[in-house]
Amino acid sequence: MMAPHWLRLTVFFSVALIAPASPLSAAQVEDRIVAIVNSDLIMLSDMKRELTPERERMQKEFHGDMLARRLKTAEYMALTSMIERKLQLQEAKTRSVEVTDQEVRQAVQNMKQQGETIDETNPANMKNVREQLTLLKVVDREVRSGVMVADSDMKRYFQEHRDRFALPEEYTLSQILILPRSPDDTADAKEKVRDVMKRLKQGESFEDLALQFSDGPNASRGGRIGLVRQGELLPGIERAIAKLVPGGISDVIETSEGFQVVRLEDKKPKQFRPYEEVRIEIQGLVFQQKSEDVFQAWLADLKNKAYIEIKFEAAPSGPTTTGPAPRPSTTSKE
Repeated sequence: MMAPHWLRLTVFFSVALIAPASPLSAAQVEDRIVAIVNSDLIMLSDMKRELTPERERMQKEFHGDMLARRLKTAEYMALTSMIERKLQLQEAKTRSVEVTDQEVRQAVQNMKQQGETIDETNPANMKNVREQLTLLKVVDREVRSGVMVADSDMKRYFQEHRDRFALPEEYTLSQILILPRSPDDTADAKEKVRDVMKRLKQGESFEDLALQFSDGPNASRGGRIGLVRQGELLPGIERAIAKLVPGGISDVIETSEGFQVVRLEDKKPKQFRPYEEVRIEIQGLVFQQKSEDVFQAWLADLKNKAYIEIKFEAAPSGPTTTGPAPRPSTTSKE
């Protein structure tokens, strides 16, 4: 079961809504404890179940030693995530954070409206939904509720990320487009566009040559394309017009369509949106950034105060993972 858009935790939650799978049989895995988190146990079968979607994806993409290394990394990431989730759920219980049955039903209804499928008769599904809502509530209460965004924070962010709020350059262009008549006609098309370039250099009218030779849909308008924005053009055309001043004509540009000659009619430089126009957007970005920092500090504090014993052994040749990774037989307590 994938988490719907409305229910997905933001990046700092480090938690995923896990798809339930059929319990693994004893023949498939010899179950054992892989971690103790205060009074809660994490079993190997729990970790394997959590890994099921990622394992299936990896098995399609990797093989042999590469697959084994990728799976080992994924196991440590899954175990780290499960430990963090346990700590957050334990904190929610300590703080008396509760989720009502009505809230669970409403969440399921919202999920269905977003196109998600969920079996309400499956207790594991409903438990996952309840846990997700609990995590949202405890993080809202313990983290997000204390995050304040001052105007000075937003103005500093605006100054440091001005390009993020810039409008792209705008161009007014005309073109002469020469298309090969067939795959074997490339040489003829190239010769034709060379002739057009020669006549342009001799001073003939761009509009007249476009009307006479261009295969573009705008040939009847003298090749005039109109207004386009930076990023909307093919890379080859972007590079060509970057060197031009208004009135300038490019060299021949070869693209997947054919051969083009472009004239830059006008150029409007990149415009920076004023602070007041983007203030609300910046407020959300700064709030998210600050929430991330506070969440990580809160989670680190939960770990520092917890008793965590990890019994999952690593392969000596396993790759180093990014972020916090559990180590075998590690104990942390207040």
